[in-house]
Amino acid sequence: MLGRMEAAARMWHVGMTSSLHIRVLTLIVDAICPPPRRAALCDRAVGLCVQPELLNEAMAGVAGGNDFQWCFSQVKGAIDEDVAEADIISTVEFNYSGELLATGDKGGRVVIFQHEQESKNRPHLRGEYNVYSTFQSHEPEFDYLKSLEIEEKINKIRWLPQQNAAHFLLSTNDKTIKLWKISERDKRAEGYNLKDEDGRLRDPFRISSLRVPVLMPMDLMVEASPRRIFANAHTYHINSISVNSDHETYLSADDLRINLWHLEITDRSFNIVDIKPANMEELTEVITAAECHPNQCNVFVYSSSKGTIRLCDMRAAALCDRHSKFFEEPEDPSSRSFFSEIISSISDVKFSHSGRYMMTRDYLSVKVWDLNMENRPVETYQVHEYLRSKLCSLYENDCIFDKFECCWNGSDSAIMTGSYNNFFRMFDRNTRRDITLEASRESSKPRATLKPRKVSTGGKRKKDEISVDSLDFNKKILHTAWHPKDNVIAVAATNNLYIFQDKIN
Repeated sequence: MLGRMEAAARMWHVGMTSSLHIRVLTLIVDAICPPPRRAALCDRAVGLCVQPELLNEAMAGVAGGNDFQWCFSQVKGAIDEDVAEADIISTVEFNYSGELLATGDKGGRVVIFQHEQESKNRPHLRGEYNVYSTFQSHEPEFDYLKSLEIEEKINKIRWLPQQNAAHFLLSTNDKTIKLWKISERDKRAEGYNLKDEDGRLRDPFRISSLRVPVLMPMDLMVEASPRRIFANAHTYHINSISVNSDHETYLSADDLRINLWHLEITDRSFNIVDIKPANMEELTEVITAAECHPNQCNVFVYSSSKGTIRLCDMRAAALCDRHSKFFEEPEDPSSRSFFSEIISSISDVKFSHSGRYMMTRDYLSVKVWDLNMENRPVETYQVHEYLRSKLCSLYENDCIFDKFECCWNGSDSAIMTGSYNNFFRMFDRNTRRDITLEASRESSKPRATLKPRKVSTGGKRKKDEISVDSLDFNKKILHTAWHPKDNVIAVAATNNLYIFQDKIN
């Protein structure tokens, strides 16, 4: 099978025509694929001809398969019915290796979980994530000049690549970004000359001999200390931070501006995007998210409330008000409504790990864009299209303004995003299949397989389906994260953090 696909790939280099190429690929897929996958992969033959990079993705889907089941692993957080506002999780992020998982909440706290090694006694169970460190990242503040209260809520957490034994992360609230160092200490110095073992200072005149301090073992202690504080650079609320691929700089974005920071310099930043008009009455859009390219340190993108994405190159100019590429999907005039502008607002944008694609999330859908094609997305996935008929009530209860995040798996072959009723959605890019799962304590038994959920939009409802009118809009999955290497996902549901993994037979 691999040999046949490689032969087809070599045909690109001998000038085969597109029509003949499509026919050859279709015949190969038809010969080697099981029937359920045949149609999906044949439909992608045109894409394979135009974009050879997709061949690897198709091969991964055929050879490895993504037909695994998800099972429950852990849940963190209290079971209380009355959830305190400060305990609601506001961001979730794995570090680059997946060994650590950080969460931030509305109370300004950061909780870090560490992946424990697999148990030899129970080899069928993979290691769990247990609390590694907890610290207060931000405190509530008050801006006396503007008479404005600044919440302690953690908006974003971003890990820096590990360079030594310590770990570093950036956390931000609405106004202030902090760089934290998380380090371990398992030894302490003993035998000081100028102080006793209990810490009291000794009389220098009574010291008759010099001692050499020695390091003695102690219980492991994890310390979190703020190394840098980046403040007073944003007039509006910070919605995004993104570490650059050079590992020396990072971006921070608010509603109207994007700043470029150096990790070693706290007293100044460079404003690289400013969309604030001279007259605020002429303001038509705001920045909703921004991210650096994973491989090219000069490239970044930012999305807007109008549903557009701008790609900028910092080599072109110091102020990137003029974009290099502009991504926008033309609107269908027949489907335009009062809510069109609201639901088209992009709440999250993420580059793929390869850097070839980017993913955007609006209210009803997830779109995958090829950086080489600006006029339309290459893939569109409907997250909860059944809510289109409920937009009026969602507008009245303000749910239509919820900001859902999205994430890629480690190989960029699948994507995940959240929905209501504690549902979250997964889309397989190779087979074009999707699944709806639920984060619920009812299915929180060890290794319990998650059953797919379906929403009934009307008419006769089947046994396992839930009516769209029965959905709980107070239960929502806004924040999700996917392990960078393994099939392990973290899902934040109000004050609970659910961790799921693929089932091991």
